[in-house]
Amino acid sequence: MKKLVAGACIAVLALSAQAKDLVDTAVSAGQFNTLAAALQAADLVQTLKGPGPFTVFAPTDEAFSKIPKADLDALLKDKAKLTAVLTYHVVPGKVLAQDVRAGKVKTVQGSDLTIDTTAGVKVDAAKVVKTDIVADNGVVHVIDSVLLPR
Repeated sequence: MKKLVAGACIAVLALSAQAKDLVDTAVSAGQFNTLAAALQAADLVQTLKGPGPFTVFAPTDEAFSKIPKADLDALLKDKAKLTAVLTYHVVPGKVLAQDVRAGKVKTVQGSDLTIDTTAGVKVDAAKVVKTDIVADNGVVHVIDSVLLPR
């Protein structure tokens, strides 16, 4: 019995060591370097490392490259605007792809995102290109454009 309990404890410890929060999950994916830098510039890293759960519509580095460099540099320097843009990508709760429904959903920023499921899934004008990257405090869905609040 002691061996069984010790084995279970080791398994739990191994799983805990492997569990990653949303930020660590995005960073380890290797395609969210600009997003990670933006989260740091906006002081949002600790929030997304928190208990959540959150659903993050995460633009890739390629998505950020669609923004003209001067505009992106200006955004990264304007903490208030950057915070608004980044929190517009986050929805409270853990929403997996199977649970996505068309309609409006309230973001952490306070505005509504529009979800369209007629031809794949779109969030506002961004196409969801990969779903259900599960973290220990939520889920990431990869999008092909940066979302801008109205």
